[in-house]
Amino acid sequence: MSIRVRYLFFDMNSYFASVAQNEEPALRGCPVGVLTTDAPNAACIAVSYEAKARGVRMGLRQHEARALCPEIVFRPAKHDVYVNYHHRIRKAVDQVIPIAQAHSVDEFSCRLMGQQERLETALELACQVQEVLLAKVGPAMRASVGLAPSVTLAKLAAELKKPLGINWLHPSVLPQKIADLPLGDIPGVSKGMLARLERAGVTDVPSLLALSPKQARAIWRNVVGEKVLRALWGEEVSWDTQSGKTIGHSQHLTGKNRTPEGARLVARRLIVKAGARLRRQGQVARCLHLSARCYQTGRQGAQRDLLPTQDTFTLLQAFEALWPRVTLTTPKSVGVTLSGLSLFDDQIQDLFEPRNSEAPTSREALCHALDGLNRRFGQDTIRFGELPRHRVPYTGAKIAFNRVPDLLDFDE
Repeated sequence: MSIRVRYLFFDMNSYFASVAQNEEPALRGCPVGVLTTDAPNAACIAVSYEAKARGVRMGLRQHEARALCPEIVFRPAKHDVYVNYHHRIRKAVDQVIPIAQAHSVDEFSCRLMGQQERLETALELACQVQEVLLAKVGPAMRASVGLAPSVTLAKLAAELKKPLGINWLHPSVLPQKIADLPLGDIPGVSKGMLARLERAGVTDVPSLLALSPKQARAIWRNVVGEKVLRALWGEEVSWDTQSGKTIGHSQHLTGKNRTPEGARLVARRLIVKAGARLRRQGQVARCLHLSARCYQTGRQGAQRDLLPTQDTFTLLQAFEALWPRVTLTTPKSVGVTLSGLSLFDDQIQDLFEPRNSEAPTSREALCHALDGLNRRFGQDTIRFGELPRHRVPYTGAKIAFNRVPDLLDFDE
């Protein structure tokens, strides 16, 4: 019986660094480190394979990376460019096979159908995906491809050989083919879960795959354990997500902003970004949560309920009421989250809400007009008050683990 697979998963190799090399041909074949921001001694958030070969890894500061690799070239992160490439990648691969889901800015899965499910045909498609990326997106844009009956297994297969690898996994070759993988490399097994698995006597991949669904649920303490296990067995699993339930932005503070007043201005700027995004998505929010982290005292937070709004002025008033409840000494980062979201057209008006129709209030209409001016003439053409002392690029529009910003995020 021939092996059949249902998913093709591809992962762009060292994505941020590869984009830098694709944009600057002189960097191809050279060690490259991509920094969080253009600031002294910023940390690497991505490194090229040439730099990895010299021991450079994510999280190293500039001086640490240069000590390992004196010839390394640094470039600041360009999140708008990465999002642009994300869409170019989608357009190119769609010429070979439709992309079913973007899991992040550089990870995608495609659903195989009919004869495409035959392993021999799927392997040919994998080669075509790699070829079209190099031809249509750029010669530095390499990808590793995994094939399997489930997305989880396909993702794991893509990790087995990098860069520019093609691999496949199937229950018929498990656990032998991945028996030597560290448990921490398995999708769904976090650092915290490793300790629980060890206490349960699960110390390697074969013992993980030998669990029963009931045992996996007990170790994870919820149904996620069973889902992880079944996905590794090659079964299709439905993963519930909370995408779209909140709008959140956070930022690690640079040196000039690492004061209580600097933190306040950065948080205020994040509120403005969140408000613009709220309106663009046609939503209203019912709750504002403010968080901050200090080097000595750890994380703090404060929360305030709101009447349904997409008005930045209202959000800023709520922020000013919340800020005194956060005591900062040596702030490290700040974040804001809008929750209780619903579509503007679906909202049920509160009895005491000043809104007298289903149309935007005059202040919400003003905010929409200001958004349009900023999109047309450039970010911060019209400002909601004072900006942070040190302007950090891409405030509120950075690529997150499970969110690809809209290109309009970079204009607001």
